[in-house]
Amino acid sequence: MIDESTKYELQNIIEGDGLSGTTTLIKAVQRFLRENESTSQEHSQSKSFKNQEKNKLIGFIEENRLWYDTDINPAHYITEGAEQKVYFFDRDYIIKLNSGIFYEKWLDYFNSLLVHNYFFKSTAYILLGFKLIDNELFAVVKQRFVEANESTDLLKLKELLEYNHFKNIRNNDYIHDDLGLILEDLHDENVLTKDNILYFIDTVFYLTEKFYQKSGK
Repeated sequence: MIDESTKYELQNIIEGDGLSGTTTLIKAVQRFLRENESTSQEHSQSKSFKNQEKNKLIGFIEENRLWYDTDINPAHYITEGAEQKVYFFDRDYIIKLNSGIFYEKWLDYFNSLLVHNYFFKSTAYILLGFKLIDNELFAVVKQRFVEANESTDLLKLKELLEYNHFKNIRNNDYIHDDLGLILEDLHDENVLTKDNILYFIDTVFYLTEKFYQKSGK
């Protein structure tokens, strides 16, 4: 059950400087992007800003040797969507090449990864590095492979989310007003069911202005 300490913990993760374990590299990239974010909200939502952000991020990647140089075997291909391509990594993990297209900024994508890892540790993302393919930048993340053995009951999913105060706003999209979080696209390919347990494997989190408000405001 999400309690009142959750927002404080999430704010520390997003706005703080330290995390341990598999999230460390994700946090390092997120911190770099946050420190280099434009103070102009109008400018930060423009296409030119995302190109500038991309160029700064590439500089950070090169400086810290974060390119993922391992070849990805096309025979390991599983599926793809508008934002990512998915491949088998080994028997236990998959890797995803994500272009961040669902987000206005790369910073938003890495914020989403951090929130996902907070809520869904069993399917946490591990950042392996980056690839540049046809001048398009991709984050390469590793995630536990979940092989579903039953269909996901979207009503059961809705009940679970509403129990945790995520209100359904349309189709498969939800909002948590108190936390200031929007959670989108939770259809039955992004939430799998194995042995009657729900596994969130693809989440799209957005932080609203309310997320950054401190307690009592």
